[in-house]
Amino acid sequence: MWKTILALALISCFAVTVAAEDWPQFRGPTGQGHSRETNLPVHWSTNENVAFKQTIPGQGWSSPIYFSRKLFITTALPDETGFSLRAMALDGARGEMLWNTEVFHEAKDSSRIHSKNTHASATSIAEGNRLYVHFGHQGTACLDLDGKVIWRNNELRYEPVHGNGGSPALVGDALVFNCDGGRDPFIAALDKKDGHLLWKTPRITDARQTFSFSTPLLITVNDRKELISPGSNMVGGYDPADGKEIWRVRYDGYSVVPRPVFGHGLLFVCTGFDRPTVIAIRPEGQSDLTDSNVVWTVKRSAPNTPSPLLVGDELYLVADSGTATCLDARTGTTHWQERIGGNCSASPIYADGRIYVQTEDGTGVVLKAGKTFEKLATNPLNERSLASYAIADGALFIRTAEHLYRIQQ
Repeated sequence: MWKTILALALISCFAVTVAAEDWPQFRGPTGQGHSRETNLPVHWSTNENVAFKQTIPGQGWSSPIYFSRKLFITTALPDETGFSLRAMALDGARGEMLWNTEVFHEAKDSSRIHSKNTHASATSIAEGNRLYVHFGHQGTACLDLDGKVIWRNNELRYEPVHGNGGSPALVGDALVFNCDGGRDPFIAALDKKDGHLLWKTPRITDARQTFSFSTPLLITVNDRKELISPGSNMVGGYDPADGKEIWRVRYDGYSVVPRPVFGHGLLFVCTGFDRPTVIAIRPEGQSDLTDSNVVWTVKRSAPNTPSPLLVGDELYLVADSGTATCLDARTGTTHWQERIGGNCSASPIYADGRIYVQTEDGTGVVLKAGKTFEKLATNPLNERSLASYAIADGALFIRTAEHLYRIQQ
């Protein structure tokens, strides 16, 4: 009898291990804001469903990632001469600080940043036994999971506007990120093994304001891999092997922040300031596809900052003003549009049949996914929050101005 019980216990443990899913980058495993976790909390507060609340030193709006049972974030710690740009690891279950490593040092007044930005706003990315951290124009680095720096690269200098923001993406053996500064914007790829430059592609744009902060997304279209990179006045599909532009779509917009999403053969891109628009593109063909491959556009309550979220046949948008919209992804037709709370900068995520949204005042709004609007909960933490959620191990991880929460049933 005891052998049967032991066997069942081992099978159960193995099933849990296999089913566990990390959150290794900005917007999760696919980069599009989806998690397969279940039994997540709908309700929480500063003392309800809180597994831990850990104080985080310094300033940073990089979103947490969860990998190999650890949480990783970056922060900028002010000192007498500027900012210590640091990577940090916490125990994913208990929240205890495991290590805190300085990666770069930024001189005081080296660049002016926006009031909603920090010197540590790019989300890290983990793979294998390595952690990749990015501080925009200040540099990019690779550490092992115990906090030892493996390589640094701070040779890609450019003129920032409002500071850094966009996160990197791993594409095969390359770490790719956008460098859309005040002039001469470009896209760069570093060898993930040693950090040397693989390719650097100038972004050809007629925008007067060339700065943007988006994060690239790798997609596959008709067996062709395309690296999607939005910038000012254009979004391009690039060959991830050498960075050559395959196609482009033009629009009117700059300071583009949202990461695109892809599904149903359509790419959904937000165009940034001054007149934010969401456009659906068929990312097929070559050269300029503006007149041939834009399927629909939506302007009303389009986001400047939060990324869109595609769930099944519905595309969800959260405007910076706190208005949420559900569209038919194929046609752009509106199913519903409702104000859900205060201003939003974090990108919404999907898990367990629900849409999770974080407002800038630290309120977590939970919506039921579907064509009919239904708000399930409003959960205040009463602390400023601009970072996006991570979901893993049956929990939500929420970064606020001073803390990192594990929210769990």
